[in-house]
Amino acid sequence: MKTLGQIYESFRFAWRALKSNVLRTILSLLGVTVGIFAIISVLTIVDSLEKNIKDSLDFLGTGVIYIEKWPFTADNDGVYRWWDFWKRPNASYNEFKFLQANLKNENGMVIFSGKGNSVIKYGNNSIGQIRLIGGSQGYDVVFEVNIEKGRYFTPEEIESGRNVAIIGYEVAQALFPNEGDPVGKTIKIKNLKYIVAGVIRKEGQSFLGTPSNDYCTIIPYQAFRRLYQTGTGNPQELTSRIGVKGKESDVGLVELENEVRGILRTRRGLKPEEKDNFVLNRPEAIANVIGNLFDVVGVAGWIIGGFSILVGGFGIANIMFVSVKERTSIIGLQKSLGAKNYFILFQFLFEAVFLSLIGGMAGLLLVFLLTYVPMGSLVVTLTVKNIVLGLGVSSAIGLISGIIPAALAARLDPVLAIRSN
Repeated sequence: MKTLGQIYESFRFAWRALKSNVLRTILSLLGVTVGIFAIISVLTIVDSLEKNIKDSLDFLGTGVIYIEKWPFTADNDGVYRWWDFWKRPNASYNEFKFLQANLKNENGMVIFSGKGNSVIKYGNNSIGQIRLIGGSQGYDVVFEVNIEKGRYFTPEEIESGRNVAIIGYEVAQALFPNEGDPVGKTIKIKNLKYIVAGVIRKEGQSFLGTPSNDYCTIIPYQAFRRLYQTGTGNPQELTSRIGVKGKESDVGLVELENEVRGILRTRRGLKPEEKDNFVLNRPEAIANVIGNLFDVVGVAGWIIGGFSILVGGFGIANIMFVSVKERTSIIGLQKSLGAKNYFILFQFLFEAVFLSLIGGMAGLLLVFLLTYVPMGSLVVTLTVKNIVLGLGVSSAIGLISGIIPAALAARLDPVLAIRSN
């Protein structure tokens, strides 16, 4: 109770001191407000950008290893050796079957290929620039295929390569504007008839405009191979990729990666001294590159905001020195009535932190208002982590700025303090 009473008394003293000179208080707060706004706004935008970009990469799946000839990122020396990569063989259907029979640690596997700028027709309606995907069994395990109407392919349809299709939301809207449920209707792809088995739920546009299921059509892999040459391993044909889904933990993925590498090297007859003629891509590699880039931007934000925070800290220290000088006689009177040094110290420290926190909260309010500014497809969100960080930095600045004035006030001689006027 005694501690709560001291906090209450300190709050009253701090509030009275701040109200006594509002203009001086506001001017002292500006540095902290601008500094916190600069730091937290940069961190908020950086975090939002990073989240939006990573969300845009969700189409790559999570915990997935891709077997293909083109790596996602450059080598460790920063060089992307395309002249070596294009000679590599594509992943083949026979390799997919071999891996399917021999892998022990996978949670799902698929071989798939795609072709852009495809035209889908139904009667007199058509839609172009559609991504046509051929996927084997396991496509719905490795990737999210949220069916809104109808169903996914049956194993028999996939293995036999029947002419069935699952269409995206926008494809359904364009081809069947007044037809109601498209399931069971017959569409045409390259003048071949396909029965619509299902419609994918609307996803909307991503921040980076990465491929969306809204503008795609999925057919069985063997049906896709009847339209385009792929899956034989020929470097010149349409690229096929094998996706292997592993356990979510890094350890599980590393074990799976080693297992896949060993089996595929054996399948391709590579000698121990020969380099891999394939690459095992993981979406986490892109995420790490993005994370490193935004770490640099975040440091720049701290440097920019740090100067404003420094100015704000000097402003708070200045107002606290003035406050100690103005209240010297009151401090002497408090001490003569029995107030301990730690109470005086705590009183002025509380005032400095309280002052800094007001500036910090004002900066956070400006950042919060910034989240309502339209920024196209970028969704800016002020996270709890950044709010706590902003309040923590404000409190630290107040504590550092107020420690010397508070210590001077606590060490004043009561007799000399009372006689100071």
